[in-house]
Amino acid sequence: MQIPQDKNIASLKWNPQNIERAMPLPANKSTLKNWDINHFEALINELSGVLKGMAEMEDGFTADLNKVNPSYRDSARNFLHYISLRQHDIRELQLHLASLGLSSLGHSESHVRSNVVAVRQVLEKLAGCEGTPANGLTSVDMERGNELLGIHTKELFGDVPDKRDTYIMVTMPHQAAYDYGLIKELLAGGMDCFRINCAHDDAEAWSRMIDNLRRAEKELNKKCRIFMDLAGHKLRTGPIENVPPVVHWSPKHDGLGKNTAPARIWLTPAEYRIPPASPVDACVPVPLGWLSGLEAGDHVEFKDTRDRQRTMEVVAVIGNCRIAECHKSAYLTNGTILIHKPNTPENQSAGEAKVSDIPSKEQFLVLTRGDTLILIKSGEPGRPPVFDDKGLLLKPATVGVTMPEIFYSVKPGDRIWFDDGKIGGIIRFVNKDQINVEITQARFNGDKLKANRGINLPDSALVLPPLTKKDLGDIKFITANADAVCFSFVNDASDVLELQSRLRECGGDHLGVVLKIETLQAFEHLPGILLAAMQSRCVGVMIARGDLAVECGYERMAEIQEEILWLCEAAHVPVIWATQVLEKLAKKGLPSRAEITDAAMSVRAECVMLNKGPYIVDALHALDDVLQRMREHQNKKASMLRELGLASRFKP
Repeated sequence: MQIPQDKNIASLKWNPQNIERAMPLPANKSTLKNWDINHFEALINELSGVLKGMAEMEDGFTADLNKVNPSYRDSARNFLHYISLRQHDIRELQLHLASLGLSSLGHSESHVRSNVVAVRQVLEKLAGCEGTPANGLTSVDMERGNELLGIHTKELFGDVPDKRDTYIMVTMPHQAAYDYGLIKELLAGGMDCFRINCAHDDAEAWSRMIDNLRRAEKELNKKCRIFMDLAGHKLRTGPIENVPPVVHWSPKHDGLGKNTAPARIWLTPAEYRIPPASPVDACVPVPLGWLSGLEAGDHVEFKDTRDRQRTMEVVAVIGNCRIAECHKSAYLTNGTILIHKPNTPENQSAGEAKVSDIPSKEQFLVLTRGDTLILIKSGEPGRPPVFDDKGLLLKPATVGVTMPEIFYSVKPGDRIWFDDGKIGGIIRFVNKDQINVEITQARFNGDKLKANRGINLPDSALVLPPLTKKDLGDIKFITANADAVCFSFVNDASDVLELQSRLRECGGDHLGVVLKIETLQAFEHLPGILLAAMQSRCVGVMIARGDLAVECGYERMAEIQEEILWLCEAAHVPVIWATQVLEKLAKKGLPSRAEITDAAMSVRAECVMLNKGPYIVDALHALDDVLQRMREHQNKKASMLRELGLASRFKP
């Protein structure tokens, strides 16, 4: 096997599809009694070739191994041996080994070389050959591999939970800064790791969250590790021009279009809005002094934004608010004049008031397949497309971006995704001021693109510093308050080395380092990233499945997820299974069958992350229950064969 001439960390890439054969095997897959010495020798020779490649791989990265933290030295060697193994296509070899009842090497990530050596020794015994002498290369056996992964996991996450082997991490919502009861309930309910995302809130809020956690720890006599995510570069859509503030209502209609009930309008003081006491069709803020003069039976007349005369009748007085009814549709905006007509024979005006403080509604762009969207560098708000009176397009939709640096990195033909992959397109034209995108992925009736939505550029090599100014400031807070730092949008080994350098400057060597794999570039450079990370004392990997699925394509997500698990197990690096775990349950209170299955499969990772939501406590309890049930059935990717009740009941 050829080792690259450039044998540094950055050269180490992961591409299991780029494989080679060590040597051919006979096609005969018969049972042992039909095997002759040539068949055994072919298998022995192939395994010897695999072991030779492992030795060459380790020799090629001697300098990098010398930089690895002593606690990860054996793990790094095993990791390089696994990378070497996966540079071969050994599927045919596996079939031959399985036919002999031997290990097919399929579960050997944590102890890869010792497993290959053991299989070769058995084959030599079966063939009656003299055993091949050991070449002195250090091997991690299965027991030691499992022990190392356990040590590294405990170092990062703390003591193992009582009733399960998998840790649970919970992301803190804003309310955690002020709601001590929520944090106490989460800690009592099984939370092992407390996650703060520095992309949200500020140092004052983070301090409040941590103070609440420390108080809960004392009351419950339970420890919980603190993980803090660096925000990283936030590539998002810019602001979009707001539509004028408007209040609209319509009376209720039946299936034939006839009015069946008037619209109900809540008139509330503009000085301090009071929420409606019952369901209404619209809320209209008006001055308190004028509003207090309205009585039941009075009328309010006005011309709406279409210059149409309208009247509503006051039907109820509720404190300082009023409920009115209107039998026709209407549109009101700030400045609309309302005329009070008391319920008296004279029916004269008793004063006027202006509608005020109607909030602006968030604007959005509706994009369909075939549309053109122009990304602009300027800070101008985005605008919807402009059409003439015949429906012909005059100006395409525009929207700004939060990182103008991308204008120097993207090129025609690159893919671009918006809002977690809901909308996709191809870049067709680029200059210094704009990027023209052809929308190629959207629903038939179009999808809404709002401001502050994420943008992914899987084909573009963005030239950006690994850490932002905000990240550098946040590192100081994290060093003083957290147990581990999570590195967002890491792309290659040099990014990891930069973070480690910054942590040393701040006295943060004690922190665990969690690498968030959320870009295609990070996945392709994962071997080098892991080898660089093992220079730290304590390391973990988070599979950020949301962004990663957008970057790599949802069709590949299951495959990529497995490959990350394989590589991390080979490096004895604990994994956090993240993004959208029980998301529907956390946000809406009811899980889907698919996400329960996903939660069950997450037991193969060392830690599972829950994101925030109004039902987060329910999601925590459900995940805790699922992980406890799966504990006896699954260990990493190996099924554990405990006694099955349904099998025990099946008797003649």
